[in-house]
Amino acid sequence: MPLAEPSTARTRLHTRRVVYEVFRRDDDLFDLEGHLTDIKDHDYALLTGVRRAGDPVHDMWARVTIGRDYIVRSVEVRINGMPYPDACDRIEPAYPKLVGASLLHGFRKTLYDTMGGVRGCSHVTELLVHAPTAAIQMFAGLRREIEKGEDKPFQLDRCHALETTTDTVRKYYPQWYRGAA
Repeated sequence: MPLAEPSTARTRLHTRRVVYEVFRRDDDLFDLEGHLTDIKDHDYALLTGVRRAGDPVHDMWARVTIGRDYIVRSVEVRINGMPYPDACDRIEPAYPKLVGASLLHGFRKTLYDTMGGVRGCSHVTELLVHAPTAAIQMFAGLRREIEKGEDKPFQLDRCHALETTTDTVRKYYPQWYRGAA
């Protein structure tokens, strides 16, 4: 169900899209490809010139290659649309500094420590914040829906709906239910 109808007339001014697609490679690694665009619905005056309505102010791509261990094997960044040509895109070669980072353990801290502020592009760094979630969702789709193993399913206690004190866990994961809080 979408949001409720707005209570007043309005005009869209801006659209930001962030999309991730995940691919299994023939070498048993996985590519997480993120794409971020910012598009204005009106002509937009920049110091570098006017960006016409519908033309992206930002058009940025990132590919993070990982193994089943969630460790970053490679990072590629392309900045195709930017407000400052020949300046914003100069940072592309810096992002492979993330090779070796774990998407499961401290990735966001590593990302901001390594590429935050003037060490990176704020938009590319923001795009990469979503890489761990894309990886977790991808691997969840590769697992059986209900794991009968002895290990607690990875998704439990990672959000309010799957806290092990909830009725949802009691119903779908009874062996992991620990009673009402």
